[in-house]
Amino acid sequence: MQRQSQTDAPGSSDSPRRRVRLGRIALDALAFTDAIDAISRLVDAGRGGTVFTPNVDHFVLAEQDDRFRTAYEHADLVLVDGTPVLWAARLIGSPLPEKVSGSDLLLPLAERAAQRGWRIYLLGGAPGVAQRVQAALERDFHGIRVVGTSCPVVDTGRPVSEQAAVLDAIRAAQPHVLFLALGSPKQEVWAHQIRDVAGPMVIIGVGATFDFVAGAVRRAPRWISDLGFEWLYRLAREPRRLWKRYLLRDPRFALIVARQLRHRRA
Repeated sequence: MQRQSQTDAPGSSDSPRRRVRLGRIALDALAFTDAIDAISRLVDAGRGGTVFTPNVDHFVLAEQDDRFRTAYEHADLVLVDGTPVLWAARLIGSPLPEKVSGSDLLLPLAERAAQRGWRIYLLGGAPGVAQRVQAALERDFHGIRVVGTSCPVVDTGRPVSEQAAVLDAIRAAQPHVLFLALGSPKQEVWAHQIRDVAGPMVIIGVGATFDFVAGAVRRAPRWISDLGFEWLYRLAREPRRLWKRYLLRDPRFALIVARQLRHRRA
């Protein structure tokens, strides 16, 4: 099902929700607290859904990867992740309220899950990391119900029917929320593939968040992120893994913004 218009977007309140198109991705213009409430409405509706938080890299990937772009077109909530994306939205004349990173969603949603009795499932990360996240959540949020953790090998090139063991474990746990930490574009593509067969859960792509919560990787300080240099911090810490992404691929984001500016002026 295609993402609906701003006046009847899934999980929205009675008032219309403004959306901003940047390149091939449409973003929901929500402040952080409103985003948490919108996700809560998705959970309470009981129909499931997907929630993604695109950074600069996602906009570039959406230009090149049909499956990735399709996953975004069908997402129920798309929340801006990254100060450079905020700058770009302002530049094209469609400012967004604030950054809502996937890494910032896990703990507030865990708190709400503990309050409301939601069942949550943690999938992804390196072996053992999801279990460390579970221990941290159970320590910090009394009564939270983590009903499953797993670190499967996910192959988005295989039919979903061939991944029965993974899906059976998720279905048996019946989570209200599945936090998916597979990295992009895999987590978004796989979330879209399983959303109609894994049960009516809200699937939230959270990237490297498990590593941050478990203490396996240090996250950039807030002031660096606010200045738009989180990418540089991560590149300095993991140059071999990230140099192609940040130095070769992501600069193409400037071309996407420039193209949109030209169209706007035309």
